Amino acid sequence: MNKPAGSSEVIAFQGSPGAYSDMACRAAYPNMTTLSCTSFEDAFAAVNDGQAALAMIPVENSTAGRVADNHHLLPESGLHIVGEHFQTVDHRLLAPKGAKLADITTVHSHVQALSQCRKGLRGLGIKPSGHADTAGAAAEVAKLNDPTQAALASSLAAEIYDLEVLKSDIQDTAHNVTRFLIMSRDPIDPDPAQGPVITTFVFRVRSVPAALYKALGGFATNGVNLTKLESYILDASFAVAQFYADIEGHPDERLVRLALEELSFFSREVKILGVYPANAYRQGTERTQS
Repeated sequence: MNKPAGSSEVIAFQGSPGAYSDMACRAAYPNMTTLSCTSFEDAFAAVNDGQAALAMIPVENSTAGRVADNHHLLPESGLHIVGEHFQTVDHRLLAPKGAKLADITTVHSHVQALSQCRKGLRGLGIKPSGHADTAGAAAEVAKLNDPTQAALASSLAAEIYDLEVLKSDIQDTAHNVTRFLIMSRDPIDPDPAQGPVITTFVFRVRSVPAALYKALGGFATNGVNLTKLESYILDASFAVAQFYADIEGHPDERLVRLALEELSFFSREVKILGVYPANAYRQGTERTQS
């Protein structure tokens, strides 16, 4: 995956060093330096303030669904989506050196990771405990140095915090993949003749009958493939919904342009968040292992 021209050598992510977002940064941009940020807002700010050229932001997981808050944060970030990355997530049960699996009573991790391993942890009789992020949980377990306490985190976290891997592949599904969006201050304009393109946008409709049907009708009549559509309520009135969507194609292509024009006619506040090359993972030609 290529960096946008003129970018610096830093990519920001949310979490402690060794987080899965850190692994995603290293896999997609092995020559860049990763910057750990406390929150997603901090990762966006690092790019806006010039501390980093890019931010790696998780948006959905094949097992646990969308990552909370990010669909709300992306439109207000002031950044543009310039790429996507798919990271295979292999959760490891990590504990202090010398600990045994039979002695573990509690496992600490991010709620998303715990959700992805719910059945496995129940089968082992281990109590889950929520944490701000997976790598931070690993750091805390290393500090506690208690053989009854474990973390659910990455192989990179095991290396960084000198923990022992008691069990690998603990996730409930064999194919556990997280999709990340790569954010930049400046947009890019990929040539659809060079390969498939994804356009991501948000829009709003009134909560009235057939509003969404009419807004999306143009994509069907123009043969534009809608690959993702999610909704969320914006305020306490529950009267206005915002939708997040991914489509295949570039806004300058005739059929995509016509579909977006029809969308704008039946909805309001259509905002394109990014136009970027589709990752090869979509065609099954790339698999990134943890």
